[in-house]
Amino acid sequence: MASSRSRRVEYDRFIPFRSAMDMDFARCALTMPSRPQRDGSIESPSSAAYQKLLVQCILKNRTRIFAFKSAPESPADKVCQFDEDDRPHKKQQRRIPKDADRVLAAYDIIDDDRLNLLDWGSNNVLAIGLNDTVHLWNAANKSGTTFSRALEDNSPVTSISWSPDGKVLAVALGNSDLDLVDAATGRVLVGIQGDSHSFVCSLAWRSNAILTTGRSDGSVVDYDIRKDDRAICDYKGHRLEVCSLKWSELFGRYLASGGKDKLVHIWDARMAVANHHPCQHQLLHKISNHTSTFVRCCGTKTKSELLTSNGFPNNQLTLWNYTSMTRKAELFGHSSRVLYLAGSPLGGVVASAAEDETLKFWNVFETPKPPKPEANTVPFAQFSVIR
Repeated sequence: MASSRSRRVEYDRFIPFRSAMDMDFARCALTMPSRPQRDGSIESPSSAAYQKLLVQCILKNRTRIFAFKSAPESPADKVCQFDEDDRPHKKQQRRIPKDADRVLAAYDIIDDDRLNLLDWGSNNVLAIGLNDTVHLWNAANKSGTTFSRALEDNSPVTSISWSPDGKVLAVALGNSDLDLVDAATGRVLVGIQGDSHSFVCSLAWRSNAILTTGRSDGSVVDYDIRKDDRAICDYKGHRLEVCSLKWSELFGRYLASGGKDKLVHIWDARMAVANHHPCQHQLLHKISNHTSTFVRCCGTKTKSELLTSNGFPNNQLTLWNYTSMTRKAELFGHSSRVLYLAGSPLGGVVASAAEDETLKFWNVFETPKPPKPEANTVPFAQFSVIR
């Protein structure tokens, strides 16, 4: 006896199988004009191309209206997805490494949060001051050099800063002196002697010729290294050590200064205080509502992110979203408080130096994409036809 599974229902080939027919397609095929217009008008090329594309996408190039057998079921993944490209794609979240990429020894680093002993220049060379010696580490070829100055009192390095072009390194010493060193030769190009009552805590270059210093007595002074009388301007406002200095990148007009007195000042270098004080600049803003005396930070331009260093109890680096200031990631690795931060001029990597005498490199930020080539400046060069 034949099994019910082997039974096969056969239909006469001249009788259409109605349940297998696409009635919508049949109606469209019967009503769609397939011949030239009777009035003699010619169909435009764009209209013809549209009709051809419509047949390919919707009608799937079918020509038969009748069906004489049931069609096999098509898998769901073969169904045409017309809106697939328009659907919002979930952005892949960037992975932030939790461990340092490289660790170097930083013996004899001074544990003093008033100082600034780490800077990464535009020449891709990292400089760090360790006691009375300055060490240079070339990030391109991973090589290191050392230079120091023989001093009778063995004064330690208190602050270092690269010039914008990366050719000169400013080195401040504990005996209040300031040296401008040619990084290629190690030779002192300019020596500025300070007073014995204070020492330089922070440095900031306004240009390749003008250097600003922040001292332990609260004074801030501009020096023009091209002149014999180099002190050209001062800023009055801080009472204690000036630990941080930063010039605005746009034309170098504004200067931000932060001190141990828990004050942040914003100065306008283009405005003098008064006629009887032509060498003092105008204080624009004074921020005094914060309580922290020690924060190191490093930011990136391509992404709205900010990296800060911390001390007790976790000694971690914290990555923040800016401007919402929500915490994005935390990086652990130092066993004592992080004293200094410096970002690579190429982006991506940040170096941190801590009291535990280690220098760690973290791949925190995304490496910026190379800038696109400038567009042709010839007027209307991007247009082939002007109507």
